[in-house]
Amino acid sequence: MARAIMLQGTGSDVGKTVLVAGLCRAARNRGLKVRPFKPQNMSNNAAVADIPGGNKAGQGEIGRGQWLQALACGVRPTVHMNPVLLKPQSDIGSQVVVQGKVYGEARARDYQAMKAGLMDAVLDSWAKVGEGADLVIVEGAGSPAEINLRSRDIANMGFATRANVPVILVGDIDRGGVIASVAGTHLILPEEDRRMIAGYLINKFRGDVSLFDDGISAIEKFTGWRCFGVVPWLKAAGRLPSEDSVVLERLASGEKRALKVAVPMLARIANFDDLDPLKAEPQVEVVFVPPGKPLPQDAGLVVIPGSKSTIGDLVKFRENGWDRDLAAHRKRGGHVVGICGGYQMLGRVVRDPDGIEGSVTEAEGLGLLDIETVMEPEKTVRNSSARSVQFGLPLEGYEIHLGRTTGPDTARPSAILNGAEDGAVSADGKVIGTYLHGLFSADAFRAAYLESLGVRGGGIDYRADVERALDEVAAELERHLDCDAIFGLARQGWLAR
Repeated sequence: MARAIMLQGTGSDVGKTVLVAGLCRAARNRGLKVRPFKPQNMSNNAAVADIPGGNKAGQGEIGRGQWLQALACGVRPTVHMNPVLLKPQSDIGSQVVVQGKVYGEARARDYQAMKAGLMDAVLDSWAKVGEGADLVIVEGAGSPAEINLRSRDIANMGFATRANVPVILVGDIDRGGVIASVAGTHLILPEEDRRMIAGYLINKFRGDVSLFDDGISAIEKFTGWRCFGVVPWLKAAGRLPSEDSVVLERLASGEKRALKVAVPMLARIANFDDLDPLKAEPQVEVVFVPPGKPLPQDAGLVVIPGSKSTIGDLVKFRENGWDRDLAAHRKRGGHVVGICGGYQMLGRVVRDPDGIEGSVTEAEGLGLLDIETVMEPEKTVRNSSARSVQFGLPLEGYEIHLGRTTGPDTARPSAILNGAEDGAVSADGKVIGTYLHGLFSADAFRAAYLESLGVRGGGIDYRADVERALDEVAAELERHLDCDAIFGLARQGWLAR
């Protein structure tokens, strides 16, 4: 079994995903064969990954964060890097994906009972990820301090104790109370879990790091744990794809630019990193519009992103009045792009006769495309090579969707995906729908599309910029963390003390 270390947080959104990605890149730069692993993830930002298995090989879903971490390692992602993925469909229930495939659906309480049976799959994937690797860097989920969930835990200490992996605790100083959160975690953990923690690090520090020296001393006094370093606010992290939708709540509109792109924040928004390449364009301002706020009238383009619950989000879309805003936008000559669930919403109707998404089995669409969608149980999950019909330029991305879309406007496809026609375009060419995630990451297409809207693209190599950002994060971690000690901890293995 490969040697391993695990990062767990004092809470959610403390920056674990980026830290693991940065450490993966740092380890790779040192010549190590490194792999990422996250036992359980909860996110509607999913990615397509390989399902190894000879003749049974295929493709399935993992969290977008593990896709990014695999990129940092320089390896193809596999479903074993994130064996359990929860995709929230409502306030109380999620779709459960196990080793890349849909396992079932569960309400929060039911999932707690289901988890115990998923540990076998987690440990099976754990063994597969470690094959041929020098190092595996594991990311926890939420916090080990949620001791009310400990008995069936597979994401944090439940996994660490079973796999005998040393843990480094991550505290987020930006949200305040970091001393109490680290010391409090030490206080409430049972001894079996506490002895798995080798130390901690502090993340998202702004200003003079030496000002926290007394804080380090205080934490050592309360816990006896060593500090592996204090990480400053990582500016390069802003150029990496985000996985958690909580980040959308903090996004503010930037300076006015040549083109404003409005993106309604759907309740079950999925794969919103589709917008990242547009955000990187110097002439483009991307504005995520929260519920209760109107779509801005000065937007030249509205992008309706993916959704894990198309009908539910379509109902909420109307409740927010965004349907009226969108109709007014079209009357002003505005452009619209719908991706995946957003594409389905642009049609006349969405039907779900089997109740796959929930109890509401039909909803009137936004009527901007002459199409209709019927949800079907079989999910399409695959990486796709494609070509834009409008510009004749190559596209590259992936599909993760339920449903079959038909109608007159599909006679004007937006793309050719794996040799088949995909999507639909309105008669005037200003409304485009597609099932292809990653549409805007194709640099030549993005530049041509922006030019068609009267905006000059910045000539950005988006994927190369993500690689540069990973290198910059890794360099910062090498500078501010004791990476020799962190990687050495994994080399030593971990004996219960």
